[in-house]
Amino acid sequence: MKKVILIIIAIFIIFTVNSKKEEMIIPKEAIRFRVIANSNQQKDQENKILVRDDIQKEITEDLNQSENIENARNTLKNNVSKYENIVSNTLAKNNMNTTYQVNYGMNYFPEKVYKGVKYEEGYYESLVVTLGNGLGDNWWCVLFPPLCLLEAEETEEKTEVEYKFFIQELIDKYLK
Repeated sequence: MKKVILIIIAIFIIFTVNSKKEEMIIPKEAIRFRVIANSNQQKDQENKILVRDDIQKEITEDLNQSENIENARNTLKNNVSKYENIVSNTLAKNNMNTTYQVNYGMNYFPEKVYKGVKYEEGYYESLVVTLGNGLGDNWWCVLFPPLCLLEAEETEEKTEVEYKFFIQELIDKYLK
């Protein structure tokens, strides 16, 4: 009987630990970044990624020294025309014939579930790049605090690590 109780407790602990590890909360005072594709056609989605990559490189450099949200706000506001030029150059360089708009301010975001957390729809402080009609799927992240910039770096440097739980190994050993 004691073994059964210990096994149940161990299973509960394992599931509790595993369910918490992916959760990431976006602070209420954050600046988001969103790139909206013209449509969901493959070419428009590819264009969205090209624009995102080029503008995100510049934003990363610009926000690298931002120590607080006010610095980040000022940097983004002061560089909107530079970001418009980057979008324009990316479109021209890749022979993309579409209109675009770059807007910094309070912009609408639909409801989103990200890493197990539900984010309500609403208007959020953000930099939004809309390509063409803006009817396609979008890509978004958080610029400040720099969650998407950190996540991009994590993806580049990611190495596989295997975690083992002693209790889980015991359960696997005796229940299989």
